[in-house]
Amino acid sequence: MTAIKHALQRDIFTPNDERLLSIVNVCKAGKKKRNCFLCATVTTERPVQVNVVKVKKSDKGDFYKRQTAWALRDLAIVDAKDAVKESPEFDLHFDKVYKWVASSTVEKNTFISCIWKLNQRYLRKKIDFINVSSQLLEELPKVAEESVPSGENQSVAGGDEEAVDEYQELNAREEQDIEIMMEGCEYAIANAEAFAEKLSRELQVLDGANIQSIMASEKQVNILMKLLDEALKEVDQIELKLSSYEEMLQSVKEQMDQISESNHLIHLSNTNNVKLLSEIEFLVNHMDLAKGHIKALQEGDLTSSRGIEACTNAADALLQCMNVALRPGHDMLHAVKQQQQRFSDLREQFARRLASHLNSVFVQQGHDQSSTLAQHSAELTLPNHHPFHRDLLRYAKLMEWLKNTDYGKYEGLTKNYMDYLSRLYEREIKDFFEVAKIKMTGTTREGKKFGLHGSSGKLTGSTSSLNKLSVQSSGNRRSQSSSLLDMGNMSASDLDVADRTKFDKIFEQVLSELEPLCLAEQDFISKFFKLQQHQTTSGTTTNEVEEVDGVALSRSYASGVPQTVSSEKDMIRQMMTKIFRCIEPELNNLIALGDKIDSFNSLYMLVKMSHHVWTAQNVDPASFLSTTLGNVLVTVKRNFDKCISNQMKQMDEVKISKKSKVGILPFVAEFEEFAALAESIFKNAERRGDLDKAYIKLIRAVFDSVEKVANESQKTPRDVVMMENFHHIFATLSRLKISCLEAEKKEAKQKYTDHLQSYVIYSLGQPLEKLNHFFEGVEARVAQGIREEEVSYQLAFNKQELRKVIKEYPGKEVKKGLDNLYKKVDKHLCEEENLLQVVWHSMQDEFIRQYKHFEGLIARCYPGSGITMEFTIQDILDYCSSIAQSH
Repeated sequence: MTAIKHALQRDIFTPNDERLLSIVNVCKAGKKKRNCFLCATVTTERPVQVNVVKVKKSDKGDFYKRQTAWALRDLAIVDAKDAVKESPEFDLHFDKVYKWVASSTVEKNTFISCIWKLNQRYLRKKIDFINVSSQLLEELPKVAEESVPSGENQSVAGGDEEAVDEYQELNAREEQDIEIMMEGCEYAIANAEAFAEKLSRELQVLDGANIQSIMASEKQVNILMKLLDEALKEVDQIELKLSSYEEMLQSVKEQMDQISESNHLIHLSNTNNVKLLSEIEFLVNHMDLAKGHIKALQEGDLTSSRGIEACTNAADALLQCMNVALRPGHDMLHAVKQQQQRFSDLREQFARRLASHLNSVFVQQGHDQSSTLAQHSAELTLPNHHPFHRDLLRYAKLMEWLKNTDYGKYEGLTKNYMDYLSRLYEREIKDFFEVAKIKMTGTTREGKKFGLHGSSGKLTGSTSSLNKLSVQSSGNRRSQSSSLLDMGNMSASDLDVADRTKFDKIFEQVLSELEPLCLAEQDFISKFFKLQQHQTTSGTTTNEVEEVDGVALSRSYASGVPQTVSSEKDMIRQMMTKIFRCIEPELNNLIALGDKIDSFNSLYMLVKMSHHVWTAQNVDPASFLSTTLGNVLVTVKRNFDKCISNQMKQMDEVKISKKSKVGILPFVAEFEEFAALAESIFKNAERRGDLDKAYIKLIRAVFDSVEKVANESQKTPRDVVMMENFHHIFATLSRLKISCLEAEKKEAKQKYTDHLQSYVIYSLGQPLEKLNHFFEGVEARVAQGIREEEVSYQLAFNKQELRKVIKEYPGKEVKKGLDNLYKKVDKHLCEEENLLQVVWHSMQDEFIRQYKHFEGLIARCYPGSGITMEFTIQDILDYCSSIAQSH
């Protein structure tokens, strides 16, 4: 064990400036037997620290390592398990109980004794030693007293630390003495027995000398004992004085305890006072309303800007006082309850006064605006409400206060505002639309023509009478022109382009006046009633396009928008709907009047209304203006579709005269007029698609009706009717360059070309009828298989018969026949299209083609006969030219 102790001191504790005092070989109780060492150590530096260190052998070698260390001051209990019966088990109570089993009882007792001594010397704290023999704890002091003379007791007690220490490292002097001694023995350390024997002899000599010295110094020992007795007496006296001092200090301690308790109470009282002061300051600062604010709420002037500002500030201060977040227990204070009741009374009083004043302002505004209506009665303008809005916006903050504090009165004001303003706007808007209707129809007498009685503006005329179609063909083109103009509801003979432009300007003026009026009122409602009309949160807005009667209307739906924002936007829309409830009916009446005056007005209205709807939806798709104009746009689109349907119906019902030539059909000219007007109106318009769809329907109806009339025509050949009308259609589409009708333009050109060729071929069969029949027979024989050069041997087609037929058509007869043909074509064709020369030139080319064909047949079927026509190609050209010039 000594060798292990020396090795631990050298390897572990000396590097850490510690001295190893005691060691015990232990293992943990009840577990696998893994041995370790518990070491009691002290530091070499002051202040001295006493530790209990657990050291175990490394798993990878023969060296030891420090595993755990506990401070001795943390040791509470040492439990030896049994004070009577020897047992190697013992417990040490630090932060928890550590159970150990020593390798031997002797080592355990030595270690516990060392712990007891170290506690007595350095800690002087009460460590409980339980189940430990009292003899073990008292053994060391008794041995020391018995082995040391009384005169040396003090020095022995003073050397208690050395007695505890079983092993001490040699100091420098001791090492030097040992070296001198070993040199004197001539380093006979190799003969250990001789060296030990020599040392033993010298030790005996020294012990004998010591005994003799002790026996010789008995007198000095007696003197020393006497001195010790006197010292003990002095110690007793000192102990008496210390006892008296302790009693005095005990009284002082009691007084100090009282003072400490008093100081604690004073500190507690101060703390409570500070907290109480803080609570009072909180209530005073947050629930005290200035006298000026109270006076403003009770008597403040609500007509002047300064008074309104003072009332606003006072109302905000009152709201802050009422909404202060009270701390727990405040609401049970009588003063707080009293102040809250006072605030409630002030709020109720001021809310009542504010609502009464604003109701008076609403009523007064209605009277003031009514007095200005006469100024606008003759002008197509709406009264300006900006001054009224400007005056009322001074109360916007007070309205917000009222909304937050007394929603019932706020709601009542909202209802009253809607009631007063709806009546006011209804008068203004109806008068405005009356002026618009008068300007559209001209004078009152002209208004009666369209069913306007007085200034009421109600439509009483019959729409069917205006849509009645009467197309009557006559022999002259002037009657055809009037028939063409009768095709529309009210055409250019009654209302020219200037009238339609005037209607367009009036309708645009109406919309331009209504739009800023609605936007200004909506903006005012949002600001004055503190309603949020635009989404400011992170929510998203989904725009869905809904199609009603071909009109694409944008509807907005908010996703992720707070319910309050959505409800406030709905409230704005409801207020606007009630205030301007007369706008949509009046607009519909105005549209009906415009459509009754001229069905083509629906084109103007569709373009203008579409533009204003598009503008409104870009600003706010869900606004009142956007919704209302969208609904009216549906009506306009229905009128437009009705106009197209009426024209198609009129085409289907058209009747032609059996005694006069057809010429350009009225609905073809009407389509030209419609297309030219529509292209001028829809230039750069948003709803071009509606017009393109109408074009497709109309042009197909025109094509079908032209073929129908051509088939029914008796006076004019079918090909002429088709040729002239499709030529007119082709010319119209080429001039207007309507992109959606490119296919129809090509079709019209093809039909015109086909029927021109058909008419020319049909007409040219008449002048050389016998010659045509003769050569048709020749071609029939060839087709039957007879060789061309053998046809002349056929009896009916010999050379004599050919000469006979040719002689019937001398140049004079041919010219006469061509002249009759020219006159006949001239009777078939109309002057509007100017196709006579075109047809005549085509007939000339076709006649020359037939001539060449006849010449070829003569050369092939009658070779060498010398038979030729009585006229030449040059003669044909001369005949045609002279005939054309003569007419």
